[in-house]
Amino acid sequence: MTRSRRAAVVGVAHSDLGKTPHLSVMSQQALAAKKALDESGLGFGDVDALFTSGMWSWAPALSLAEYLGIQPKYMDTSSVGGCSFETHVGHAMAAIEAGMIDVALITYGSTAKTGGSNWADAADVMERQFVFPYGFPDPIGAYAMAAQRYMHTYGATSAQLAEVAVAARAWAGMNPEAYLREPITVDDVLNSTMIADPLHKMDCCLVTDGGGAIVVAAEERWAEIATKPVEILGYGESMTHMSIANSPDITVTGAAVSGPAAMQMAGVHFEDIDLVEVYDSFTITVLLTLESLGFCKPGEAASFVENGRIAPGGEFPLNTNGGGLSFTHPGMYGIFLLIEATRQLRGDYAGEGLRQVSDADVALVHGTGGTLSSTSTVILGKG
Repeated sequence: MTRSRRAAVVGVAHSDLGKTPHLSVMSQQALAAKKALDESGLGFGDVDALFTSGMWSWAPALSLAEYLGIQPKYMDTSSVGGCSFETHVGHAMAAIEAGMIDVALITYGSTAKTGGSNWADAADVMERQFVFPYGFPDPIGAYAMAAQRYMHTYGATSAQLAEVAVAARAWAGMNPEAYLREPITVDDVLNSTMIADPLHKMDCCLVTDGGGAIVVAAEERWAEIATKPVEILGYGESMTHMSIANSPDITVTGAAVSGPAAMQMAGVHFEDIDLVEVYDSFTITVLLTLESLGFCKPGEAASFVENGRIAPGGEFPLNTNGGGLSFTHPGMYGIFLLIEATRQLRGDYAGEGLRQVSDADVALVHGTGGTLSSTSTVILGKG
């Protein structure tokens, strides 16, 4: 499609990760924002739109803008779970195309590891009234149910799910900033503690502190940018339910809607995708996502990820920073998918062997939110 005004990611950064008792939710975001803006060659004075999400404030954009000392003319605090930041990129692109803004700052911060959960304990949330009182563990119970159904329907095994965790750890082993880097095997995953059958501890994402930031700019500003702009080519979003009990199909996610929409907008096909970053809250999330996006047919993802196909050197580079399973996961992981895809397309890891995906021109970034509830897909292209 013809764009009236193109948009690109021009700066990305994360703050300190892992255990960061010296940082607050807002200072995580401020540190990442400063680094991302510095990288782009822009400053806080250039920012005219602020996007953020999280349950840490009743008005997170107002709190963060005051903390950063800015007064944006456009704000978006859309909160659709861990994919909120892919949503923000799509909304920022739309606002730029409409001529409403020039430079958007997207941020996230969390102290989930050292500060505990900052999720609202609101009684009017449906699950808290109708699901949790019966002892349902959230969110892992929902993902365990999806895994049980998937394995029952298609005959997939726990060893096949474990392949996702093993590949993620192999990528993390090349990432000096990853929280866990020691190599693991399928047997290690299967011998780790059972958390919610069939999901073992190593099938589950980390819980860390951390923050991230992304700077998106209109094409009129690219000439003054210090980095290689990574263009936003396409975007799609979707939701199917809030509580897993109301999922229309527990083995198919909204990626079946957001993925094709993003690819159609971008004008790309599966064979054009060089790099894939998908939300890996749990190993089953990856399998369901790959099938719903259309990379393989229903029931085929379990064998699709076998034999190192998604590991370093494999033919399908996936989650190349180690993902939420081994790199970091401060509650809402989606912003880190975008940061990694941008760095790969810029060639930031050149000279680091398999860490850099060779000849990567187009990346698909896919976030998942809630309990397989919402999805957002972004197609990024080398500028």
